[in-house]
Amino acid sequence: MYKVLKREKIVPNIHHLVIESDIIHTNAQAGEFIVVRADEPGERIPLNIADWDEKSVSAVFMEIGTSTRKLAALKAGDEIATLVGPLGKPTEMVEGKNILCIGGCYGIGALLPVVRALKKNGNRIITAIEARSEYLLYWQEKLKEHSDDFYEITRDGTRGFKGHVNDFLAGYLKQNKVDMVYVQGCTYLTYLTSETTRPLEVKTIVGLNPIMVDATGMCGVCRVIVAGETKFGCVDGPEFDGHLVDWQNLLSRRKIYLKEEVYSLSFYECETYG
Repeated sequence: MYKVLKREKIVPNIHHLVIESDIIHTNAQAGEFIVVRADEPGERIPLNIADWDEKSVSAVFMEIGTSTRKLAALKAGDEIATLVGPLGKPTEMVEGKNILCIGGCYGIGALLPVVRALKKNGNRIITAIEARSEYLLYWQEKLKEHSDDFYEITRDGTRGFKGHVNDFLAGYLKQNKVDMVYVQGCTYLTYLTSETTRPLEVKTIVGLNPIMVDATGMCGVCRVIVAGETKFGCVDGPEFDGHLVDWQNLLSRRKIYLKEEVYSLSFYECETYG
């Protein structure tokens, strides 16, 4: 069992989870993830590493289904059944580049270690975070600390640029030199960003979050098609060239267990709240 040091709601449906660990920090790198399981009957779910130190590892997650609902109910002092990591390949480090880093939803938290590492490696970092409205944005000061420029995007215009991320991105790329775009967030955000940069031929790295089970490359559940070849998100990723991903295949696979997910959450809430 693994002790929870902190669990806090950052904004509606987005939580910051800090778990006790005195070993993950020895190997953790930007872009990697952990696997957690709230309790013995629960499922193993992958979460991007948001930060780490000698005593803990943290992640940001979105409360959406049964497993994340269980995680969202945790408090300091509680224990979880599983903590495995770090897993996956770390972000490839480049230097001397102008890099536009984009984060949305739980991806804002996942962006922090990547922005920090790329900045430390001698790159110019432009960070942009997006949400439906101002109240869903978070960690601005943490990200600004490691960014040369910082932008906020809200679809309702309550903060920063008004509109969708692709509108901001298309305009920014036309007026500024960008060597690479890096994006973390939901599948649709990574897809939309990749399709926006494709005609401009700007290299785009996406952090993918396919369904995972064992996260060691054995089960094959997290397979994605990249450049016409089958890859596994857990061992070959979770980051890939967004212009090479078969997005239609990935988007359709994300819905495979939708019926089961709805049933599971309904059953859990009935059992918990009556």
